Amino acid sequence: MDRLYKELEKYSQKDDYPFHMPGHKRNSYSVDGKFPFDRDITEIEGFDNLHHPEGIIKDAQKAAADLYGSLECFFSINGSTAALLAAISSCVKKGGQILMARNCHKAVYHAVYLRELKPVYIYPHIEHELGINGGITPSRIKRVLEANSGIEAIIITSPTYDGVVSDIAGIARIAKEYNIPLIVDEAHGAHFRFSDYFPVSAVELGADIVVQSLHKTLPSMTQTAVLHRCSDRVSGDAIRRFMGIYQSSSPSYILMASMDACIDKMARDGESMFLDFTDNLKKVRERLEKCRNIRLGTADMIGNAGIFDFDRSKLLFFTKGTSLTGRKLHEILRREFHLQMEMESEHYVIAITSVGDTEEGLHRLCDAIEEIDRRQSLKIKEEENDIFQEISPYMQMKQMMGIAEAMESPLKRCPLEESIGKISAEFVYLYPPGIPILVPGEQITGQFVRNVRRYMEQGLDVQGLSDYSNKTICIVGE
Repeated sequence: MDRLYKELEKYSQKDDYPFHMPGHKRNSYSVDGKFPFDRDITEIEGFDNLHHPEGIIKDAQKAAADLYGSLECFFSINGSTAALLAAISSCVKKGGQILMARNCHKAVYHAVYLRELKPVYIYPHIEHELGINGGITPSRIKRVLEANSGIEAIIITSPTYDGVVSDIAGIARIAKEYNIPLIVDEAHGAHFRFSDYFPVSAVELGADIVVQSLHKTLPSMTQTAVLHRCSDRVSGDAIRRFMGIYQSSSPSYILMASMDACIDKMARDGESMFLDFTDNLKKVRERLEKCRNIRLGTADMIGNAGIFDFDRSKLLFFTKGTSLTGRKLHEILRREFHLQMEMESEHYVIAITSVGDTEEGLHRLCDAIEEIDRRQSLKIKEEENDIFQEISPYMQMKQMMGIAEAMESPLKRCPLEESIGKISAEFVYLYPPGIPILVPGEQITGQFVRNVRRYMEQGLDVQGLSDYSNKTICIVGE
């Protein structure tokens, strides 16, 4: 079959002159900097249309569906965000009710707002020793469904940003009992398909829609994602309609070509590439597990706090019990060792590994962590260990109003310290991962305010408030 990325490469070498968009006219001299203008085209003859695919893009999406084993695959050049918006809109009518994990990405909350949905939250278990979200169990899902007859769909995040995987097969069975679709945000699990060393993908476990970010864990450009329709419980026509609404009408052919090239590469060489990657990763984990002070997250967490499985490509370095915070460890790795981590939290740092990692890069990370682990300054006295509290990453908040109702009510700006007991009209989240710690319509608590201040003192990135200084918050006017 013709591949989109190969045809785009061939076209870049032709002498066809563009009297069409984009405005750079494939002329690299029209702007400073090096950009792939020669391959940046619009919907011209022979290159199909993402919003009405009949040729080369249709074939590219089918190749992705065949590789993953889904009924249909839809390319998203607006990342998992657009795919999640489309998935939810396809499954729940406007104003309807959805069962959603409280630790979902902000894109899910934006869908709730745009469609004026009524969310029923289910909180994940908490792994208190490590201070991370655990999994969501089928029994919890069943109890919520028994108590709420109007729910039209379920959405959960698995794996989480920390690599925690829930029992998707068990949850899918419960969803089928109630004849409602299960949407799984598997943005961080596009690589599961290619090695038994990783958890099984939700595509294979009975989920009805699975959203994956190719760019997060596979060799594809940023902003590339796919939506898999895995059953006839969800209308393909509805997904097509909403993907057309939430994506640009001028989709990037460079991004689509990147997805096609990634899928083609994985189909041809994925098995051998992942054999090499997982072999290296096993050696890395074996080294890092020997550290005495900086603790590596391991599969030992499986079976605790609803954790059904764990993505071993995520390297979580926990600093609890040392003189470091997650923020300080992140800074040391960046400044001294020139290693840029994915995320920092209060008591841990995340490094994402992937098939694109080099053996040299992985060795540099091991050397750095081992050197830091040996430092005498890392150790603290036993009695000082009490200062590290076991703090739940996401507190259970009281929902007083719907998200849309709160955001569209008359607003009032209030000093954060004076907002306790008021109803928030804004989101607040740590970024990354972009999971709201406060949602519009929820009642602001003293613990929330204290947490925000503590995060800011540690230099963590608190986002969402329209006041970027985080001194005030918009509340629902009385």
